[in-house]
Amino acid sequence: MTGTAGRAAAIDPHTWDVAHADLVEDLRALIRIQSVNPPPADAPDGELRAAHAIADRLTDAGLRPEVVESYPGRGNVGARLRGDGSGGEPLLLLAHLDVVPAPADGWTHDPFAADVADGYVWGRGAVDMKAMIALELAVVRRLADEARAAGRDPAADPIPGLTRDVLFAATADEEAGGHQGIGWLVEHRPDWLRADGALNECGAVATTIAGTRLYPIGVAEKGFEVFRIRVRGTWGHGSMPREDNAAVLAAEAIRRLAEPGSTRLTPVMERFLSGAADALPPRLGSGLRALARGDAETGERVLAELCDSMYTRALRALVRDTISPDVVHAGVKYNVIPGEATIEIDCRVLPGTTGDEMRADVEARLGTLREYCEIEHLHGAVPVEASIDTPLYRVLEETVRDHDEGGAPVPFMMPFATDAKHMARLGVPTYGFSPLRLDPDERFLERFHGVDERVGVAALRWGLPVLYDVVRRYCG
Repeated sequence: MTGTAGRAAAIDPHTWDVAHADLVEDLRALIRIQSVNPPPADAPDGELRAAHAIADRLTDAGLRPEVVESYPGRGNVGARLRGDGSGGEPLLLLAHLDVVPAPADGWTHDPFAADVADGYVWGRGAVDMKAMIALELAVVRRLADEARAAGRDPAADPIPGLTRDVLFAATADEEAGGHQGIGWLVEHRPDWLRADGALNECGAVATTIAGTRLYPIGVAEKGFEVFRIRVRGTWGHGSMPREDNAAVLAAEAIRRLAEPGSTRLTPVMERFLSGAADALPPRLGSGLRALARGDAETGERVLAELCDSMYTRALRALVRDTISPDVVHAGVKYNVIPGEATIEIDCRVLPGTTGDEMRADVEARLGTLREYCEIEHLHGAVPVEASIDTPLYRVLEETVRDHDEGGAPVPFMMPFATDAKHMARLGVPTYGFSPLRLDPDERFLERFHGVDERVGVAALRWGLPVLYDVVRRYCG
């Protein structure tokens, strides 16, 4: 560990060793609980069982957690540690309990066995996002231990040195939009969530490019609009091809929709590109600066030459509104020309783009095909953004620098959606901050919802004192 100037550095290494070992075992126990969303028939209460397992760990630490079942089988767990009240509103440590399905085909390890091998904890949820739950749980338990060591009741007395309350909430249903988890809590139990700021998933994860470690901190995320397009053609015999074959029309529609749109930089991405360009070697920096001044062709060419395709793909998605055709249905038999087809598209929109504008873009792309198409809006959510000019964000940056003197924290926008969308309804700024120092070759972005999802044991060891110092600094 380098540059640890915070409270964590004053804690003896053995204490951190024990806390880290407990963290790994907590993560493994959570992975073994199949909190899959949508809940399968043979495990309909996985999120509820996960909530109770966390509640048991919090109770062991002397706290009084609460579990609520927002919908049948959909569990949520919350707890509060008290400060002395002099520092302002609470800090919320937020996480979600559910995971996406994980068919075992292709996995090196059983996705729900939580094996430890080759320096990783393997399993569905290891990255998204049970590792963050385990980190938060370890910090909360550490603070409770410090209260008990001082002769205080951590469930009722102020934690020594805390001037703000610390809230912990792990919720259901994030992978399906959060409406039956955090959305329910916003409406029925906002006391679990009201805070000066919240820490959530997907940020401060070391991204090594050309030997430089960037730590993108999530301060914004794109919105989404999902549309179903019904393509109407004419039924007929396959022996006599026709131009209004619905499958052919759908194929052309998909081609048009999948074309990359024009670039548009938001203030967050301008700040990210500038900060990353300053930290990276000149040739890479020049590519980022080209993107920042709107020269997408030059910027993307340089990045494609010098960067892993995983990173260039993410950057391309963050400087434009995107459309991804993801579901296609057509045809009933090989010799029957289909008279109808269905396409479902996932549109991700930048801050500043409205749902109506996204629909208009879809219609414009379809062009002459529009007469064959009926467009249905399925659901959507607006982009969200938290200010960079806050004491909490500055603490996040400073703490990362203290724990990695060679690292460069930068603000970042995430291409996907999180529970931050619901937190915005309460006016709580929410930052993606789940600190991990990864091996330079780790392909972290590909672990989300992917085969062989895993998280590094050493990465967790680094992240634990980082998160502890953030809480201590902001709430102290």
